[in-house]
Amino acid sequence: MRKIRKGDNVVVITGKDKGKRGVVLRVLGDSHLLVEGANSVKKHQKPNPMKGTTGGIVAKEMPIHVSNVALFNPTTQKADRVGVKQLDDGRRVRIYKSNGEMLDA
Repeated sequence: MRKIRKGDNVVVITGKDKGKRGVVLRVLGDSHLLVEGANSVKKHQKPNPMKGTTGGIVAKEMPIHVSNVALFNPTTQKADRVGVKQLDDGRRVRIYKSNGEMLDA
């Protein structure tokens, strides 16, 4: 079970974008994520008339490692670690480590 999924609200905890909050746009493999507004770079892009894209300098988000982000806990207003707990009916749910509150309803 993944601890951080698409659509989660995360905080960058290390690197040049430390402290920024954003939503996970995509999960790339086991170890990288695309986070909205974090790790954005300027890329020089050639025009491609076949795809209809124009050339120039484009700002885009690059992947960031999972270990450099933490889930944002709305009750404590801080970054929090995530654990997995198995319920009585056999379902596995994610919980915040600080207060034991469930993420998945």
